[in-house]
Amino acid sequence: MRRVGQRRALHRHGAGGHVLKPSTSHLVLVPSYNPGPRVDATVRAARAQWAPVWVVVDGSTDGSTERLQAMAAGDAGLRVIVLPENRGKGAAVLAGITRAAAEGYTHALTMDADGQHPAGLIPRFMAASQARPDAMVLGKPVFDADAPRLRVNGRKVSNGWANLETLWAGIGDSLYGFRVYPIAPLMRVMNRQTFMRRFDFDPEAVVRLCWAGVPPINLDAPVRYFRADEGGVSHFNYLRDNALLTWMHARLLLGFLLRLPLLIARKLR
Repeated sequence: MRRVGQRRALHRHGAGGHVLKPSTSHLVLVPSYNPGPRVDATVRAARAQWAPVWVVVDGSTDGSTERLQAMAAGDAGLRVIVLPENRGKGAAVLAGITRAAAEGYTHALTMDADGQHPAGLIPRFMAASQARPDAMVLGKPVFDADAPRLRVNGRKVSNGWANLETLWAGIGDSLYGFRVYPIAPLMRVMNRQTFMRRFDFDPEAVVRLCWAGVPPINLDAPVRYFRADEGGVSHFNYLRDNALLTWMHARLLLGFLLRLPLLIARKLR
């Protein structure tokens, strides 16, 4: 059980001067691996919009762990969970939602640590989830003019496969990690297999949750890619991560074929 004193300490002024009351069902979860200097502003922006915020440090070695822990020491609404070694984004999310479920939370909004995702939209996404707790709320990226064309166009391939694999269940974007998950079905999906632990987490999660009957809700959300001179950090490796996605979609396509009668029956209903 959470202590009453901690609940009181979580109250703070958010954006616009309103008092943030901690949610007992929805939390913000930020997986973080060597995120660079922008993680500080990202976490502060998230805390200005929501409580609680949990950061799962995935074996970072860039000094960000100590800074985050110092931030959390003065803010009861911020928790930092440190994993001893890098396991991948999906593994970090699983570690976070497993602890969250044990403390009674039912939903988690995931966002990247590097500042690409719009913290200002956290309340809107949470409200959509609270109105439809059975659904997952997926960010549909709105790119600015500086977005790398290779990344923008490349995701169309993954989106096409994801929509085929779910028989067009309504996934607006399979790769954008700014989204709200219902924790229980996500844990069931992840604990049944050893995949979905690294860059394949986001697209495989939405496909498998669709298979499990979790409907998607799509909301537009801007995404910004920061240059290196702006503090931007990218761990995307074109060959390695595209090979991982190719293997993932091969597995999902086989799963789709096995589930096709069920998916057709569900769609007809």
